[in-house]
Amino acid sequence: MPDLVVAGNWKMNTTVAEAATLAAGVVDGAAAIPGVALVLCPPFVSLAAVSDAVKGSAVKVGAQNMHFQDSGAFTGEVSPGMLQGLCDYVILGHSERRQMFAETDESVNSKVKAAQAAGLKPILCVGETLEEREGEKASDVISGQVRAGLEGISDTSGLIVAYEPIWAIGTGQAATPETAAEVMGGVILETLRSLFAAAADDISLLYGGSMNAANAGDYAAQDCIHGGLVGGAGLQAESFLQVAAAVAAAKA
Repeated sequence: MPDLVVAGNWKMNTTVAEAATLAAGVVDGAAAIPGVALVLCPPFVSLAAVSDAVKGSAVKVGAQNMHFQDSGAFTGEVSPGMLQGLCDYVILGHSERRQMFAETDESVNSKVKAAQAAGLKPILCVGETLEEREGEKASDVISGQVRAGLEGISDTSGLIVAYEPIWAIGTGQAATPETAAEVMGGVILETLRSLFAAAADDISLLYGGSMNAANAGDYAAQDCIHGGLVGGAGLQAESFLQVAAAVAAAKA
């Protein structure tokens, strides 16, 4: 059984002080939700503060991105080594990075390899646009992203794959649980099985795309969904904990 995980992608929100307060709020309620790994992914500038805020608790920390090089003339970037000791996870290939910052499957693959080499757990994001879905290309696009993003990878320990239909991110228009399960169980999991055989069934699959406290349980009720990568619902401790509680209840 894959681990249950709820990760909060804070995106470009919260000051350092706000981030520390939010993290402390999550820590306060985390003990009441056993069995679900909680991961907080603040902006780079708040990683140290959030790491300090969750110290001694079961709450984990993740970065929102990283470069694949160890060092060099990459102004504004952060290397894998810079993240060591500050976080356990790193989100890679998020649709906003792919769309706004021209990240490619090849660069995402390089980041996955670099993350693993640094002892970080990658949260690989894949998903289709509305145009690709309406053009009946979603399966090919998503399978291609999984294959390209994991090319040359043999170790799946700690690997997480998040399905985020781009048309559902921040729009309030979430994919139905059945649609999500069709993609995650029928496309992503089958692609992972073709790459990693039996090990694929231990990889946590998260849904990301307007998941909130009201619908999280419906998603988690699907066998192939093991949690969520949440955006807006992760910016308040109460709503984030409610999402995690709903996932735990659905899997109980």
